[in-house]
Amino acid sequence: MDTLFLIKYGELALKGLNRPYFERLLGEDIRARLKGITHELILKWGRMYIRCNSSDAERVSNALSRTYGIVSFARAVQVPLDMNAIEEAAIDMGRSFLGEGRGKTFKVETRRLMKSFPLNSYEISSRLGQILIDNFSELRVDVHNPDWVLNVEVRESVYMYGPEIEAPGGLPLGSSGKGLLLLSGGIDSPVAGYLIGRRGLKLDALHFYTPPFTSEMALKKAERIACILSSYHPGLTLYTVPFTEVQLEIRNKAPEKLHTLLFRGCMMKVGDMIARDKGCNSLVTGESLGQVASQTVGSLHFTESLATLPVFRPLLGLNKDEIVSLARKIGTFSESILPYEDCCTLFTPEHPLTRPDVEKVRSSFELLNIEKLLEKAVVNMNSVSF
Repeated sequence: MDTLFLIKYGELALKGLNRPYFERLLGEDIRARLKGITHELILKWGRMYIRCNSSDAERVSNALSRTYGIVSFARAVQVPLDMNAIEEAAIDMGRSFLGEGRGKTFKVETRRLMKSFPLNSYEISSRLGQILIDNFSELRVDVHNPDWVLNVEVRESVYMYGPEIEAPGGLPLGSSGKGLLLLSGGIDSPVAGYLIGRRGLKLDALHFYTPPFTSEMALKKAERIACILSSYHPGLTLYTVPFTEVQLEIRNKAPEKLHTLLFRGCMMKVGDMIARDKGCNSLVTGESLGQVASQTVGSLHFTESLATLPVFRPLLGLNKDEIVSLARKIGTFSESILPYEDCCTLFTPEHPLTRPDVEKVRSSFELLNIEKLLEKAVVNMNSVSF
């Protein structure tokens, strides 16, 4: 094994007596993501390290970049507690960074946790900075806005690394249990699934489809989005529920202005049924307050009133630009904008209700007497795991 990754985590370090529990969950998640890759996972105080073969380094990096609980990571070198060895490693790394075209301004940052080491942090940084300038005439120090940083951590050994790769951060997946994401074919819900994972909630997903009003391509689109999301939530299962009869029943029996609210209420109720059956502790949606008529305070109040489990809405305070930016970041945007309509866009009223009286809408829902159709939809559910 000849590639070493240094892994940093943030919130885990603040968990006090529960810290070992969160570190264990993070370690288990990393091992699961690296299944089939020969590696060694090492836990030190405040850090994790992974050793792997160089041929697997890109796959390991890709997995770590999607692992909740990790703030950032970097390829590193481990050298003895010897200043000559540290200087040689710094020269090698400086040559490598220049060869990669990372730029010609730099700084050295040192953390000395091993207080018995003869030089303090400032002295180590100063000495390595001078060594780099002496060996590479094109380099100059810029402590405010460098092209790259040489990081040095003095522990039981010395770990040296350069640019860090960002990871999602937050809490290890599963530390908050498992939820069920209501996944449409749009931009918002995958982003909600990504964000809630940062709080440790592992996900399965639920998608409603309405043949023949929605095409097979719309269903395949939802599956592709779920597949992308599963790179953050390994083992995600997508449940797909046929909803044609339910939507037609609502269209035929309820006032037009209530159609969207009742559709969404039924989805919430079905989601609650499936979540409880599958051992989930919550529902997750991609709703953003005030974004559309069905996402006003009154509308949200009604739809969540049909669920017995908590309903989490990670996008509640985000605007569309912020959501789109995150969708691009996690790789779902290009799939989400493909022009295949999902069932949420069907039978949309020309003038939807924006300030519903919750009790009146609940009465309209009860008058539908639609429970048997909802149960039938659940019975006809299919699933695919990623």
